[in-house]
Amino acid sequence: MSTIRGVLFDAGGVLTQPIGGRWNPRFDFEGIVSSHHPDVDVDLFPAAIAAGQRFLDASLITANRTAYHREMLAMLDIPHPSDRLLHELEAPAAGPVIETYPDVRPVLDRLRAAGIRMSVVSDNWAGLEATFAGLDIAHYFDGFAISEILGCRKPDPRMYAEGSRLVGLPPHECLFVDDDPELVAAAVALGYHGLTLDRTAEPPTPPGVITTLDALPLPR
Repeated sequence: MSTIRGVLFDAGGVLTQPIGGRWNPRFDFEGIVSSHHPDVDVDLFPAAIAAGQRFLDASLITANRTAYHREMLAMLDIPHPSDRLLHELEAPAAGPVIETYPDVRPVLDRLRAAGIRMSVVSDNWAGLEATFAGLDIAHYFDGFAISEILGCRKPDPRMYAEGSRLVGLPPHECLFVDDDPELVAAAVALGYHGLTLDRTAEPPTPPGVITTLDALPLPR
């Protein structure tokens, strides 16, 4: 990988993790719904969250956030949610929603010092850049390839192409890092170098799999 001059990072599971241990819906979903509907059956929340995940998984592009919340609310016997409830579910949380893994900032510092250019390629809603700015890591990246903005999701080649365009480098000079091996394989098929980051894997790991960003085979 001596020719690598840029790194394309996935966001969730690679750089960031959810506070509260859940990506979607965010950790305050139950509290917000209950504050608007105190009589909601709390036993229905797991089924509602599962229905929401099926809705996300079935979408070929990043799902509309309001439609996603409506899907879950319908399972909670709230078929006609108020605009106020929907707004509160979509508004920024009162506090942090995600945090970086401990290895992220030191590795980003190392890569930047070595002159490696970086971008984020994420299946996410618009606003990720602002979230990263709040975590004080947005400045490490030349840009963000976000699925909601591009209108497609990985493994669509347009996602990877936008990531490498942002760093101004051809695929063969870029390393793509994701926690989903299928998305990494898709990048490799397009001419990128690729590594799967599996933070839960036990050694020895197979070729192409690392368990920490410290294991990136790049300048130190």
